[in-house]
Amino acid sequence: MKLSNDEQRSKTASNYEGIGKTPEEAIEMALKALNATREEVDVEYVDMGSKGFLGIGAKPAIVSVTKRFDPVNMAKGFLREMFATMGFVVTSGIEMNGKYLTIKLSGQDAGALIGKKGQVMDSLQYLLNLIINKGEGTYATVSLDIENYRERRKETLENLAVNLAKKVRTTRRSVRLEPMSSYERRVIHATLQNDKTISTHSEGNDPFRNVVITLKRDKNNKAERTK
Repeated sequence: MKLSNDEQRSKTASNYEGIGKTPEEAIEMALKALNATREEVDVEYVDMGSKGFLGIGAKPAIVSVTKRFDPVNMAKGFLREMFATMGFVVTSGIEMNGKYLTIKLSGQDAGALIGKKGQVMDSLQYLLNLIINKGEGTYATVSLDIENYRERRKETLENLAVNLAKKVRTTRRSVRLEPMSSYERRVIHATLQNDKTISTHSEGNDPFRNVVITLKRDKNNKAERTK
């Protein structure tokens, strides 16, 4: 049965009010509109409809179908379509823990999704956050890692922080690091936060915001900062 635009009443991207001769027909219409399976939705029967008498006085069935918030399947679907379009061979591991969605990618083409200093990966993580949280209701925080890049990068930054702190103590001069993402700046700060002789702070505006490592000042120590 082909319905007019007035009959096809869509509320949001995750909710659709379907109309049909029978409740099942109305549900099928809503499922197609939401691109969902029966297992992925909740159904509210607004009006069961009636056949009337000899077709006279017949009323259509109306159902309100809501797509459940499922970040894991949303992420899987988006990544599957993206990899198919790009022709990439990539394996994804996705886990949900509370409100945190962790995605790990690997495979022969995964490295191309990292980019210089992880910039492509950060952009993809940002895009996933937007897609998964574009609806209403529950919010999920996406954390994306590719080929264990973040862990390897974290170790590199921690070693860098320790070595630069030694340099600051030796030269008694501040060191300004190159611009970094907020995640990388947090790694530097966290690595040196318990150092009794060193302090860190960030300066500038993104994407040029960077970390400055300085010698802590006390009565017997007058640190000289670089300009």
